[in-house]
Amino acid sequence: MEDTYEEASKDTEVAPALIAVHPTQNSVALAIGSDLRVFDLIGGCAVSLVDDSGGSLHKDSIRSIRYGASGKLFVSAGDDKLVKIWSTESWRCISTVCSEKRVTAVAISNDGSYVCFADKFGVIWVMDMDVDMEGFDGNQVSANKKAAPMLSHYCSIITSLEFSPDGRFFVSADRDFKIRVNVFPKKPLDGAHEIQSFALGHTEFVSCLAFVCTQELPQGFLVSGSGDSTVRLWDISSGSLLVTCDIIEKAGPLEFKGIEEESCAAVTDLCTIPDSTLVAVAVQSLQGIILLRCDLSAQSLDVVKVVTIKGDTFIPTSLATSVSSGLLWMVTGASNLGGLESPSLARVRVISDFKETTPDVEGPTVLEDDETPGGVKLLEKLQGRVSIDEKVFSTAAEALKISMSKLLIKKQYSTERREFRKRGRNDKKLKQ
Repeated sequence: MEDTYEEASKDTEVAPALIAVHPTQNSVALAIGSDLRVFDLIGGCAVSLVDDSGGSLHKDSIRSIRYGASGKLFVSAGDDKLVKIWSTESWRCISTVCSEKRVTAVAISNDGSYVCFADKFGVIWVMDMDVDMEGFDGNQVSANKKAAPMLSHYCSIITSLEFSPDGRFFVSADRDFKIRVNVFPKKPLDGAHEIQSFALGHTEFVSCLAFVCTQELPQGFLVSGSGDSTVRLWDISSGSLLVTCDIIEKAGPLEFKGIEEESCAAVTDLCTIPDSTLVAVAVQSLQGIILLRCDLSAQSLDVVKVVTIKGDTFIPTSLATSVSSGLLWMVTGASNLGGLESPSLARVRVISDFKETTPDVEGPTVLEDDETPGGVKLLEKLQGRVSIDEKVFSTAAEALKISMSKLLIKKQYSTERREFRKRGRNDKKLKQ
């Protein structure tokens, strides 16, 4: 078994399972490896995806999935260098964009007019959807378009993309500890040349971004998670660091498994809970989530509760929620796991009852499988099966740690080694 795993890991990278929820919880999407699975919560049935381009939907691991703010568009992209835009009305692929490099992150402008994606070399591209979203019926298939370069992080892997709540700013994060805030231009196809600020302070790769908003502060503040075991709160207009929350110090090291390894406490995902100032945080080695409360007026970020998922080896790889529900959707799992009977594993769990979350009140509640919206049918579709041996997920979690470390923690090479690697590069463009 060990030999099989080693052989597989040379040719493929272990990829985490991802989850996304429609803004009004009409549907839930899950990506595991090259497989995109969608469940219709309104109809209570699995969705059949339609792609007229022929062949498989994706040919390699999907690295990013995203619903648009209106819920009419959905984007999937990844290692096959394909960015696919889907209508959630018909679940038909309405456009496919070919990237020059592997895609690491995607975002959709608040009005649905533009789709942005980042490649592994740090270039962020933009595509004009050229669709009237008001009269969009879900069957308007566009000719495959070309994307235009909008900005670049100079050969640094982009890890996360976000639009500000008011749509004025476009935020990007990378593995070189940087968060860049650009003014989103009126003509993005001509490039984004106005930098609003840089949010600097993380000491390891920035893994995820999210915005926390209230009625009093609709523009909100940015929160970021990192491989340095911190969640930080920023004012993006100035790039000022407002507060740093060390998750190990605040939550307590006893909550984590294998915390003696420095990389084990990397923040892997963030998700804000609608109609609240709560932020759910997924962390490597934590069997559950950490709930932070963000006090925007006091500019503070504090741990409210650690929600442990008992009985399972459930370390979330992705989090999602919708505007209309009080539910937090989570998935754990990975693809390209060599040496196992099933090379792709996914397990979905849901948490409810966030409204009265305080340190002294019991809650939130981890729903049982039969309490999950969509029930057994949803689990069969998204997981591939209902019953899964939980022990195999510890193998998946360990494989993901190693993969994330190799991908995002920068290696230090001697001058001689760097020159040798340059000579051996195979990504140079050939002259036409």
